[in-house]
Amino acid sequence: LNPHQSVIMSYNSSNGRNNSKYKSNNTDSDSEDEKIRKRNNNSKQRAVMEPSGPPRGINELLKKALECAAEPGLGDEDPEVLEDPNVANRNEMKRGGDSKDDEPDAKQRKGDENDRNKEMEEEERKQAELTFDHNALLPSQSMSERAKYIPLRLTYDERKSLRLVNASINVSDYTTVVDIPFRNKARRNHLQLQHIVAFLTGLIAATDYEKGQQVLADRNFESFEDDIKTVLEIARRYKITNPEKMRSEYGKLVYLMQDAVSESTKPLLGISIHTPIKTVYDLLKNANSLAMLDDAHIGTATEEILPDKSKNRATIQMEIKRKERSAEIIVRKYANNRLSADDIRSCLYSISDNNSFLNSNKKPVTDCIQLLKRYFHPSVVEAEYSLSIQEGISGARLSHTHELQYNYVLQSLTLWEAILEDTFRLWYLAEQDLLSETQPYELKNTGQGLQRVQQSPRVFKAMHEILIHTQNRLGGWVGSSVIHLGDHNVPNTLVFIDKYTQVARILGPIVVTLSHLEIACEESAGLNRYLQAYGGIEKAKKDILHDFFTHAFDGSGGDNFFDAGSCIDGRLTSAWNWCSQLASKPFYPLFKLTGFLSFDGQFDK
Repeated sequence: LNPHQSVIMSYNSSNGRNNSKYKSNNTDSDSEDEKIRKRNNNSKQRAVMEPSGPPRGINELLKKALECAAEPGLGDEDPEVLEDPNVANRNEMKRGGDSKDDEPDAKQRKGDENDRNKEMEEEERKQAELTFDHNALLPSQSMSERAKYIPLRLTYDERKSLRLVNASINVSDYTTVVDIPFRNKARRNHLQLQHIVAFLTGLIAATDYEKGQQVLADRNFESFEDDIKTVLEIARRYKITNPEKMRSEYGKLVYLMQDAVSESTKPLLGISIHTPIKTVYDLLKNANSLAMLDDAHIGTATEEILPDKSKNRATIQMEIKRKERSAEIIVRKYANNRLSADDIRSCLYSISDNNSFLNSNKKPVTDCIQLLKRYFHPSVVEAEYSLSIQEGISGARLSHTHELQYNYVLQSLTLWEAILEDTFRLWYLAEQDLLSETQPYELKNTGQGLQRVQQSPRVFKAMHEILIHTQNRLGGWVGSSVIHLGDHNVPNTLVFIDKYTQVARILGPIVVTLSHLEIACEESAGLNRYLQAYGGIEKAKKDILHDFFTHAFDGSGGDNFFDAGSCIDGRLTSAWNWCSQLASKPFYPLFKLTGFLSFDGQFDK
């Protein structure tokens, strides 16, 4: 239980001091600290004391499992070394020959190729089994459906629980200890159980020290099941509404929960720590007030008011007042005994947060589509600005004419726009797949280290639904429609969600650089002269866009042709590959002069 001892004590001490301020203005914080020190000195005695309240049963099964985990020598052999599946391909490229000595490797390569062909056939079979109503609206196109996946904004009290979970998981090294090779599977299960119990006990002890001592004595979490579910749901809900936060903590938390609901751990804990995310739809449904989602004022009351050069201050103020007036109309109309005015405002604020997220993440994609249509045309090829690519040249893995490449880029950007618009639904389904008790994962070496490979039928179906609607909207499709999910390319839905939340981080700096060139020239006469000698601002913009639309969508970025290419996942891989090469581009100084730092920013902020 030591991994979280520091969090327990620090949080308990701080809570003792903070609570004393609210209990009485005359309470001395030093006396509270003295009481805490005395309780710590007598902790062993309290652990065996009979707890107050009704008698609690002892979880003998869990206690026995933890004692077995402490026995030395169980599964402590040297870890098994798993082969990197891409080593054979890299060795083949280095050798470049087909001698008789290479016959075993050739058989291995042939076997790998057969395995990849089987994967492709399995993907095609899954796609053929999916059926959709092509005329039906996507959930993101209906407010009643969107609300099912819009998380409620956190309240002030819930944010206290958020800080507790964030601090606890931040000091945990769960995935570092657990997701490594083991010859003995039982040893890994024991480590999982130890760290899960330590984490849950830490949460309880940090909230209430006496209850934490009870759990340490009897290992019984049943009476705290609802509290544990609540605090973990709060942390997950916060992450969904703020994808840029808890970037490392969320992964550890979800993987810990994934193991806690597994068939090997859940019976020992005696509880389930997973509960669905609280959404706007759930709150209104419980209050029998779903009609609010179809109210004519809901759009105005939840819209995001964006700054625009074409708007003056009076116009913006008028829009703000109109939004506030619409919100008050809805509050007065739907407030009742089961749904308070504060609950209604919470729903409106949550929908507004959703709209803000969509605007900020979709806008770079929409801007790139407009730039593509503005500077290029599918049937007109300008000298030095052809978008055509040839396989094997400049790292390209595809061969497209100018027209094909134009449509390929347009379709990729349109698909990304549709995925981002449906992000909250995909995230909701992703958690259901990750924490499914019927879809266990396998720990495999995917070529990028050990990963949790798990089938994800809910997200897989939702992605194909989005893909089909995008294809129908555009009237055709260039390239592959294969969606990698649950394989060595995209092991699980956590990796999937993380990939597509980076789209705005890729396209945002490009759009910002292009839009800030004029401003930078106005502020710097030297830069203005430099760009005039270069050929003008428009030429600089077109050079940047030509390079991006050509080499960020050429199928590059993978270790082999199967992993890259024109598949749905490969399109984003190619864009990331272009980002990694930006520093070598001749126009890179323009990015730096307009304030560019990096595509990812500070990871922990």
